[in-house]
Amino acid sequence: MPGTTTTPARAWQEMVEGNNRFIAGTPRHPRQDVDRRGELIGTQAPHATLFGCSDSRLAAEIIFDKGLGDLFVIRNAGQVISESVIGSLEYSVAVLGVPLIVVLGHDECGAVRAAIDSQAPNAPAISPHIQHLIEPITVAVRDVAATLPAGSEPDPTLVGQRHLRATIAEMVAGSELISDAIAAGTLAIVGANYKLLEGRAVRDVIVGDIGES
Repeated sequence: MPGTTTTPARAWQEMVEGNNRFIAGTPRHPRQDVDRRGELIGTQAPHATLFGCSDSRLAAEIIFDKGLGDLFVIRNAGQVISESVIGSLEYSVAVLGVPLIVVLGHDECGAVRAAIDSQAPNAPAISPHIQHLIEPITVAVRDVAATLPAGSEPDPTLVGQRHLRATIAEMVAGSELISDAIAAGTLAIVGANYKLLEGRAVRDVIVGDIGES
């Protein structure tokens, strides 16, 4: 059964509340029992979609204290947009009716590090598949490097932030379905950066209405 009555603003507030419980060390681990498994047979109505990095330290349901059926999760190294990602995002919006997409980057990202290293003089060759994956991040590397003195290494945090923003811009520009849902007020996108030590998802970008500026 697709769809949820949760608004974009409420869905984001629930994500924030769950993340705060995780930070405080007081998670509820909701909707993770035997009964919940039975409730989800043949149906799902997630409250939000999370598109994030595949990094093993970014377990979405743990970070946001969610349970089975609460999040529709899409992950790849460096949260890089692709046709399959766009298709999965559109499925979550059009078929499952999610009101919120959270795009989650993080500090100490291996894909960001690889993109920075790939631009160094005499950088060693890497797998063509990895090179293809990180190419969108290298655009962010070059953008940040252009603001620095020649020979300076870009700050990984700034590269990650630039990449996160570019990812969301590409998502909206590349999907009429998503941009129409935002215009209709039924969908919002939040871009956030996850701090590994603190455990906090820090909001950086908002597209649509989540009741905050």
